[in-house]
Parts: sequence; C-alpha cells; structure tokens
Amino acid sequence: MYLKTNPLRNAIAIALVASCSAPAFAQNAADGTTNLDRIEITGSRIRQASVETAQPVVALNRAEIEKKGYVNVADILQDVTAAGSPSMSRASSLTSSRDFGGMYVSLRNLGPERSLVLIDGRRMGVSAGGYSDLASIPSSIVDRVEVLTDGASALYGSDAIAGVVNIITRKNFDGAEVNAYVGQYGQGDGQKTSYSATFGKTFDRGWFTVGGEYTDEDPVLGSAREFTAYPNGPAHPTDGLSGITEWGYATVGGTNISVGPGGDPSQPGNFKPVDKANDSNAKSNMSLLTGLQRKSVFANGGFSITDNLRLVADALYSERESTKQLAGYPYSVSAAQARNGTRAALSKDSAFNHWGQDVLFAHRTEEMPRGTENNLTTKRASLGLEGSFETGSRYWDWNVSYMYNRNEGERIGTGSMYQPNVNLAVGPSFIDSQGVAHCGTVGNVIAGCTPWNPLAPMGSNSAGSLSRQEVQDFLFTRFVDKMQSTTKVASANISGSLFSLPAGDIMGAMGVEHRSEEASYTPDQMVQNGRIAGTSGKPTRGDYSLNEVYLEFQVPLLADMAFARELSLDLAGRYSDYNNFGATTNSKFGLKWKPIDSLLVRATYGTGFRAPTVDDLYGGTVTTRDSFTDPCDTLFGAAAKSPDVAARCAVNVPANFRQQSADGSNAMVPGQQATTDFNSGSNPALKPETAKTWTVGVVYSPEFVSGLDLSLDWWKIRINNVIVGESATDILNQCYIQGNQSACGRFTRSTSGKNIGQVTALDRTLNNAGFQETAGYDLSVRYRLPELAIGKFAISWNTTYVDYLERKSDNIDTTPVEQFTGWGGNFRVRSNLNVDWTYGNLGIGWTARYYSSMKEKCSYDLTGGPECNLPDFNSVYTDAQPSNKVGSNTFHDLQVRYVLPWNGTVSMGVNNMFNHQGPIMYSQPNSSFTYYGGFDIGRFMYMKYQQRF
Repeated sequence: MYLKTNPLRNAIAIALVASCSAPAFAQNAADGTTNLDRIEITGSRIRQASVETAQPVVALNRAEIEKKGYVNVADILQDVTAAGSPSMSRASSLTSSRDFGGMYVSLRNLGPERSLVLIDGRRMGVSAGGYSDLASIPSSIVDRVEVLTDGASALYGSDAIAGVVNIITRKNFDGAEVNAYVGQYGQGDGQKTSYSATFGKTFDRGWFTVGGEYTDEDPVLGSAREFTAYPNGPAHPTDGLSGITEWGYATVGGTNISVGPGGDPSQPGNFKPVDKANDSNAKSNMSLLTGLQRKSVFANGGFSITDNLRLVADALYSERESTKQLAGYPYSVSAAQARNGTRAALSKDSAFNHWGQDVLFAHRTEEMPRGTENNLTTKRASLGLEGSFETGSRYWDWNVSYMYNRNEGERIGTGSMYQPNVNLAVGPSFIDSQGVAHCGTVGNVIAGCTPWNPLAPMGSNSAGSLSRQEVQDFLFTRFVDKMQSTTKVASANISGSLFSLPAGDIMGAMGVEHRSEEASYTPDQMVQNGRIAGTSGKPTRGDYSLNEVYLEFQVPLLADMAFARELSLDLAGRYSDYNNFGATTNSKFGLKWKPIDSLLVRATYGTGFRAPTVDDLYGGTVTTRDSFTDPCDTLFGAAAKSPDVAARCAVNVPANFRQQSADGSNAMVPGQQATTDFNSGSNPALKPETAKTWTVGVVYSPEFVSGLDLSLDWWKIRINNVIVGESATDILNQCYIQGNQSACGRFTRSTSGKNIGQVTALDRTLNNAGFQETAGYDLSVRYRLPELAIGKFAISWNTTYVDYLERKSDNIDTTPVEQFTGWGGNFRVRSNLNVDWTYGNLGIGWTARYYSSMKEKCSYDLTGGPECNLPDFNSVYTDAQPSNKVGSNTFHDLQVRYVLPWNGTVSMGVNNMFNHQGPIMYSQPNSSFTYYGGFDIGRFMYMKYQQRF
C-alpha cells in the first residue's frame, strides 16, 4: 500500500491531509505503511491511504481559517458557498424560537435540521428541535473543517440529507499558543473581542491538548443604521409605524383618543382622535445584531497502551449567552379579552377614567424595553479505545467509544408584563387628599397594588401618578424557561482489507451504534399559566432511542489500464431501528473512475432520512402572534386578482375587506402580524422524512499546469414526506385559493364590530406532507502558483449555482409547486474568490464574496416604478403579484499579516472594506428588518495577535 505520485492525488492530499497528524502505531513491515498513512475522510468509514473519494468534500484547514476575520465557527461555515442563508440570523430578533441565540448551518438551504454536524466524526448534541449550535464550539479548538456536500445517511444515519459538517479538533499540538482579537464596525459599535490560549504536549506514547477561549460580541440596535432604522426602510420613514405609543389611547365611542406627547391626561378635554404623526417606531429599539458571549474550555488526549492499542478521550465545556432587545410591549385590550376576563379594560371606577364606563385601551411600554437572554451550557465528553491488528498481510483498524453530550439552557425574559397585576392596576382606584393614587376604593385600599394610568407614560407628571419605578416594579416581572437535551452514543467500528482482486484490495467497514436522545422544555410557571402578557407555552418532554448497524465496501474493478487507471465501486448501507416509529434502511452507491492520472470522474446515488425530533413529536401547544397575508385582503391578497378567490371570501368577509395590522389600522404591506394569538402544536404520529440524493462530478489536475485543481459537481436532493410546520398563510390559502373546505374549519373570523372579517383564532400543527427538491452545480478552482521572485500566490474560487429549489407543503394534487430560488435569501449564485500572497514574513489575503440578485413581492409602486420593476411578473411564489428585483451584491475583505521574529503573528484586516450596503428588502428575508440577515451591516475592522511558544 503506497501513495502513487500524480497531480490529482497530491492536490486532494494537500487539501485534506496537510493538517492531519496522529501518533503512529507500529509500522507495517510488509509495505512500510503506518497508521499515520491511513486516514478517514468525511464521507467514508474506511481508513485508507488513498484520499481520493467518490464524494465531494470541501476542506478548510486552520491556516485558511486564520486568514479570515472571524471569531466563531458558524461565520467560517457561511463562507462555504454550499451553505444556505443563516437560519435564525442574529438580525431575527422577533423570532420566538427557543433555539434563537445559537448559530447554525443550513446546507443547500434545506434547514439546519437536515445538516448533520460532527465533532471528530462523532455526532454533536442537538436541541429538542434538532439543531446543533455551532456557537458552542470554540474556534481555537478547530484544526480543520470538512464539509461533505452530499447525503450520507447510509454512513451516519438521520439528518445527513443535505450534507455533513465534520469539525476536527487540534491534536498532537506541541507547545503553547495565545491569541487576542479585537474589532468593531466603522460606526464605532458592535465590538468583538476574543482571547484564547492552547497548550499541548506530545510524547513517545501519546499527546494531550488543553485550552480555553473567551469571546464577547456586542449588540447593535436597529437605530444605529439608516437602512434598519425604520419599519419600511428609509424611503418610507413614516410607513409601518405603530399607533400604540407610550402615551397610549382609549377607545371611546369607536374612536381611539389620546392626549398625545406632552399632553395632560388628567383633563378629559385634552383627549383627541389619535394623530398618526405621533406613531412610534418599534424598530429603532430592536436588536439588529444580538449580543453574544462565550466561555469555553476543552481538552483531548491519547495514550498508546501498546503499539497497537490507544486510549483516547476528549472533553468540552462551553457557556454561551446571547442577548436581544425588543421595543416595549404593545399592550392592548380587545373587546373579547375584556369579556372573557383575560385582560381587564380600564375600569370605569379608575381614577384615570373620565368616561364613566369601562374602556378598551392600548399602551406600548417604551419605558421598559423587552429583553431576552438565551443561555446555553454544553457539557460534552467522549472516551474510546482504538487500535489496529494484522491478519496475514492485511491490516485492520478498529475503535469503540462512548460519547455523552448535555445541553442545559435558560431563556430569561425581562420587561414582561405580569397580567394579574396589570388587571389590578387598571381596576378601581382613587386619588387621596395628598394627590397620591391608590388601588381600590376609599376605605377599601387593595394592599400591595400600584395603580397605573395607561394613557400616559409611566411616571409622567399627571394627577395621581406614582414614580416610574413604583409602577414598573408592580407591572413588570422576569420569567425563566428551562431547556435541556441529552445525547448518548455508544459505537464500535472496524475497517480493513477483506481480500484481493486483480485491481486491488476490497476494503470494508462495519459498525454498530446505539444512540439515545432526550429533551425537555419547562416554561416558567407564570408562562404556563398564561400570566405573562403576550407569552405562553406548555412543557415539552420526550425521548427516543435507536440501534443501528452499517456496512461499507470499496470494490476495485480495474486498475493501471488504458483509460482505466482506476475504476472502483463504493457500496454502503445502514439499518436503523427506532423505538418510536420503527425501522428504516438506507443505502448509497458511488462510482470512481480515473481514465488518466490527472482526471477523476465520480458519481453517487443514495437514500436518506430525517427522524422527527423531540419537539416535532412531543412539543407542547404554544400560542404565537404570527405574521401572515390574508388572501381575502382586497389590496395584497389573492382576492384582488382572482374572482374565484373573491367569491370564496365573500362568504364570511365583508366587501372591500382589508387585513388589519397589530394596531388595528389597515395593513400597509403584506405579511402583517396577527391581531390575536394562534395555536400551534406537535404531532406524535409523525413519520421520518425520506430523501434521495444524486451527484456527478469531475476533478481535474492538469499535468501541464502545476498546482491547478479544478472540480465541477452536479447535485440533486429530493425530500418526501416533509415534516411541515404549517403557517397561517398556508391554511388560509388552502381554504380560499385551493378551495379546500377542511382547511376552512381550522380558523374563525370575527362576525361583528369594527374587526368584522378579521381572523381571530387559528390552529395549526405538524404533519408529513409534500416535498422539497433542489439541484445545482458546485465549481471549485484552486491554483498554487510556483514560487516567484515576488513571492508565493494561491488562488481559490468556489461557486455554487442553484438550478432550482422547489417546495410543496401538502399532498393536494392541484396545489402548485413553489419556486424559491432567487427569492428572498435563496440565492441562485454564491461565489467566493480568495487570493493570498506571501513574501517572506509578510502576507496579504483578499476575498470577494458574491451574492446574486433577489426578488420579492412589491410593497410599493404596484403598477411599476423603482421599487416594483417587474409589475407584470407572474409566479406561483408571488401569487401572480407584481414583483421587484434587486441587484447582486459583492463584499470585499482584506487582511495583512506579518510574522514577527519572536514567533508571533500580527494581523490587521477589514471585512466589507468598501462599506457596501445591501438593498432594502421589504420581505425581511432571514431578518426582522428590511435588510437581508446574512449581509454585512457595515465596514468591520479588526486586529489580532498570535504568539506561539
């Protein structure tokens, strides 16, 4: 067994093996190879000397990572063009997901739950929702990252549909290394600091490595950038504002009245109809970039008990704190809430009520912005034995291991209104002779109660007002939700040479694995009992376990022949037996053909699956205030253009119906937040998603251009029985657009009053339905020029082109398929060009990050104009509505580094060097602002120093 010398193999070896090292076992006397010569590449369980595989693998080594101005693993992976838009980006402040605060990778834009993340080839722990939080991994521990851009359930089991990310930690590190990093945006905010120290020692029979890292990333508010300072962008600064302000309003005689800013609410004559000029801007006090702090320590080591037996272990402890801020809560009382007692109207006996009747009211608590702190503690450890042995002239590698991962999380909410106290505070009250307000009536004071005037700012100078602090202490509270998930994996694997054929050895691998997943979510008791205004939740608790066995074979068919330097077949299969839904078998076939030494043709076909998560199966019912587009809206809805839809809507909505925004006014743009909460829940009868994946590619390293490597891969992924979380818009569309009567029974509309026709209740759940399918191409060009008198140059260019991304969320034959490519954050083309120059101790790196154009539904100029340049665009995705297309975007990064004589390296860099700003996007893709959540928010400058000992 030996490494043949040819350009193609050397190119792949440089990419995948340069940073690999492990203490060698005994040398094989027969052919001179050692265990060091045989490595395991992501996508195969067989340890082998050959690094050429049938699977497409993208590798990033530590040297490449250090040339970027990033301080976390998730940002590193976003530079992989196969990675989709960031799920729950740090600009998605309005999301209520319990996984918010973490950082995730979504390969092929198919969702983080369909991208398997490994640490040193072993599964990373997941949340109840199936997400692996990359923010819990310290970047200083990373030796290299391998990304398999192909399905791999046959080898790794569930979730490996879109691909596999394998984070390989530093081992055999000898010496010490400390790093310091500081950076901030050109506006002087968003400072990031990171400090780490790593120490390692190798010795005759093993090694150990220990280290720690501290990272702190400051938040940035929406008001700090013009493009996010307004709800509907800087071109429309007065649109989308909220009529609910800290001055509040009362609804009297069907009219909303208020004293407005600076008014005196003690005199009834000062109340006038609400003036929209006084509307509030909730975006300015919302986190555009959430804060993130991480503390972590890690250790790994290995000890050779004998020449062919080694004990290995690793441990990771990480604390991650993520903070976000929202504007004060827009508290309002509807007639239905007042009738059923969930929210009290302003009592006719309140000292602040001038109208002699209970009145509905609204008030935004701008005095107390809401905050959410998502904390996660990760404890991970693994212990294993690995070894090798010979049977005749055949060499075998084996390992057994046990991995334990526990995530413990907290979600701490502040600035939340405690509903029982709010109801008391707006109840009967009086003002005593000293001008102080009290709850209750004269002679019957309610002890411990502080009255509240919702028609003025807390603590304002109005009759009977108490201090702001007194009112806040009574109305607001803090709640703490608890989360935990535990993953346990016991596994055993063996691989080696089975027997020989004329073209070479048949290699095989076999393994067994037992895994258990357990997770729970326990909302604060106040949340469970519905005592926190606008927040609710029920406990989630569940678990499942499974046993798996897999087989993998590499069969050489031809070798060293004309037009067949190598022809081999890869076969793999995995049987998975779950204790909840049953068993599934998945397989994979790969073909590798080298007609000449410098050209590799590869192809794969596989089946895969994703098991439902604990949240999918056992999640408690929650209420959320969804954003949706009512198809019966006569301006934005399908009823505006479809007579059939309009006819269905006429059954239970009035003529000229308009969907209301949260403040009760007519919606200005589609996708408005509901005026009431909707219910959603899990489904214990869910079945796994199933998938098929295909790849065909070529890798070419021409002998006549030394250092040039080219690859082109076509890929396709089809997922059936998708676990679909229905949206309010989906259910309404099923009723009115598709004419599905069963869907019409899943929501109710108001039948009277000023809210007539508005959706007042809706129930949604999870189910297996429809499909997702995507296909495209990956192009990679790497060129390492021969060393020149002016230095060394290295160029890499990676591009992903998405042919299509289609989704269908139900099994109704007449339902159209939605096309997502090119819409929102689903880019058709992502491309990264890197150029690196080294001259002695000096190095300069430049990166260009390209994102293709995007489209969205028009919100303005519906008949054509600068914000609606495709007025006649007809697409299933846009419900045949006018659309707008924005141009492509390119961000440029620059880093200059210098190696100092005392083995230190200083680096200075600028990400988004030209301060490029992305376009305004009213659809708010991957964001809570009119700006794509994956784009840079300014020019970011940084400096870092590394000292090696």
